[in-house]
Amino acid sequence: MLIEHDGKRPVIAESAYVAPTAVLCGDVTVGPDSRILFGAVLTAEGGSIETGERCIVMEHAVLRGRAGHPVRLGNHVLVGPHAHINGAVIEDDVFLATGVSIFPGANVGSGSEVRINAVVHVNTHVAKDTTVPIGWIAVGNPAQLFPPGHHDAIWPVQRAMDFPRTVFGIDRDELTMERLTELYAEHFGRHRTDRLLD
Repeated sequence: MLIEHDGKRPVIAESAYVAPTAVLCGDVTVGPDSRILFGAVLTAEGGSIETGERCIVMEHAVLRGRAGHPVRLGNHVLVGPHAHINGAVIEDDVFLATGVSIFPGANVGSGSEVRINAVVHVNTHVAKDTTVPIGWIAVGNPAQLFPPGHHDAIWPVQRAMDFPRTVFGIDRDELTMERLTELYAEHFGRHRTDRLLD
């Protein structure tokens, strides 16, 4: 399904394939020989999305471009099923396994692997040829790698990366669920004027 959002339409290379149940919304560019599989969602909401050559975005993955944080996939990137790439840059030859989460401002260096259910936090820079193990968390610039369950060690680094300002544009002390849902209701309300394309 192709959707015009904020006056911008998806652009798909002639040699690319987009499954009929995938959703491409707004300023999305799919590169040559790329494949966007069933149920994947690529939605440009204030920031563009661009895949390079021969990128594979598997079933039910979500790529979200946001203001100040476009999504860029280099060449030969595989995005596994149920992965979530939100406002991040993924360099060439990267493997993102099933269920990974990559947050705004992150950069995953070329030749890296982010394995099943691993997390790359906001503003984190993963060096080239790095492996983030299954379920681990990468946080910081440069990235430090932590096993799951080590919140006390992760939190000082994570706090400095400023998730609330990066993702929501507000200070941590202003972050309430009322404020968060107000911001998201306004932001996602812009979809009311979207137009389904043939």
